[in-house]
Amino acid sequence: MNTKSIVAVILITLGIVVLAYSGISFTTPGKPVDFLGLHMETTHSHFIPPVAGALALVGGIVLLVVKPRQV
Repeated sequence: MNTKSIVAVILITLGIVVLAYSGISFTTPGKPVDFLGLHMETTHSHFIPPVAGALALVGGIVLLVVKPRQV
């Protein structure tokens, strides 16, 4: 398997997962904030929309189907 095929399979897999779950949301920890003696933890929420999954799926399929140019 060459690099192009590996990237295509990863894109197809991620596209299917995102579409299967109707988008993926995840939370990442932020920096702790100390303000006037109060210690607060912050978090950041991220959402991957289903459209991104569809684009990844189509892109992966295109990478698998298209043959490289002969120079």
